[in-house]
Amino acid sequence: MSLKVVKTGLTDINQIREILKKEGYVDIYTWCDSPGTFYNWHTHSYDEVRWVYEGSIVIGHEDGEVELKPGDRMEVPAGTKHWAKTEEGVCYICASRL
Repeated sequence: MSLKVVKTGLTDINQIREILKKEGYVDIYTWCDSPGTFYNWHTHSYDEVRWVYEGSIVIGHEDGEVELKPGDRMEVPAGTKHWAKTEEGVCYICASRL
């Protein structure tokens, strides 16, 4: 399975949290990475969501790369190999689901 990106345009943290709760996501929290942050290839044991509300981040996966900007929602199925980097910094909502 591959990454799924949806350009929602939504950046309101409270609305994002409510949507994710209704979809059954747990461990919902905000996270910010400073400029120059890099995460090497890795996987997650649960389905993950990253919903950008500020800044931008590039996600690499086995099929290429995608840049996420404010309002973009990325779904990462459990076990999907990916990496991430941000040049300007980014803030996003994180959540996971079995």
